Amino acid sequence: MKGVIFNSLADAIVQIGGEDLWDDLLDRAGLDGSYTSLGSYGDDEFLALVTAAAEVLGRTVEDMVGYVGELLAPQLAGRHPELVGEHPDAISLLCALNDVIHPEVLKLYPDASVPDFTTLRRNGRQLDLLYRSGRNLPTLAAGLIRGAAALYGESVAMQIEGSADGTVFRLEFQRAQTPEPEPAR
Repeated sequence: MKGVIFNSLADAIVQIGGEDLWDDLLDRAGLDGSYTSLGSYGDDEFLALVTAAAEVLGRTVEDMVGYVGELLAPQLAGRHPELVGEHPDAISLLCALNDVIHPEVLKLYPDASVPDFTTLRRNGRQLDLLYRSGRNLPTLAAGLIRGAAALYGESVAMQIEGSADGTVFRLEFQRAQTPEPEPAR
């Protein structure tokens, strides 16, 4: 797993409880915590950290993994604005993951193992997305979807279905409502 995922986890923990909490989780997991975005680290380290975080914070492991996914979209956008800048909305971004964004990610991180996102636009603001990954972290993918929607000021309704091929996300996006201007008095 790439270090950028660990960086998102560290950012999430620091936002929740500060640097001391991150240091405590590293101690609990028996890890040193020097994660660079270009580095590759074992999936077991990620799971040890999110498990420790869930225990300390009284959350589920699934909640913590989803939260990391939510932070991942804006963090990647901040680090690599060229990857998201040409997309006008979350649907466009998600539809570009396999063909545009993942090839660029692999240029930056050649040893990355990127998941596969197959998309099928149903109509207008609806999208079906099939997620497949050897890591089998659909909760991280769900968080990434929510984070992508938030990046564009959108909300997303999500239905998740398991299948023999992977996980299917049935998505419906809503644009942010702009407030009506107040009438002149």
